[in-house]
Amino acid sequence: MDAANLGLLMLRLAVGGTMAAHGYNHIWGGGKIKGTAGWFESLGMKPGKLHAWLASITELGAGALLALGLLTPLAGAGCAAVMLVAWLTNHRTNGFFIFRPGEGYEYVMNLFVASLALAFIGAGEWSLDHAFDIAADLDDCDEARVPGALKRRVAVLIELARVGVRVCVDDWSAHVPSRASS
Repeated sequence: MDAANLGLLMLRLAVGGTMAAHGYNHIWGGGKIKGTAGWFESLGMKPGKLHAWLASITELGAGALLALGLLTPLAGAGCAAVMLVAWLTNHRTNGFFIFRPGEGYEYVMNLFVASLALAFIGAGEWSLDHAFDIAADLDDCDEARVPGALKRRVAVLIELARVGVRVCVDDWSAHVPSRASS
């Protein structure tokens, strides 16, 4: 069991740390939140400032929670949702490989899947969920309740992503010329 706990700890630290670093960079790095907002607007995510703050705070907060192994299903769903929106809005049409022009989706896909896996598996014994004795409450996955727990976790992920994607699609439709005008 220690090997599994070590593996989960390593995965949580890598994925959570990466997500928190992204959130930090969007707020305080390079172009700061203003630059992030401008970039989001260029992708059709309007208002850019609102989307920039929501994505950045989610990355920073959910990433930190995931690294700590605290509220892991929620933290994993938050990280997965942000990466799903990034995949759909910025990387989807650029091919698989990250080194392609426009950056392919391999990176965000892997963060999405790893975050989702942690949300489903849980943080393991070497986590704050376990230290605070809330892991079993969060897990909710005895054999009789697996379908309900799975449905709730997927529903949270879908709702978080749906809000971001709906706004992007609504914004895109306003900027895409209709076929009748071509």
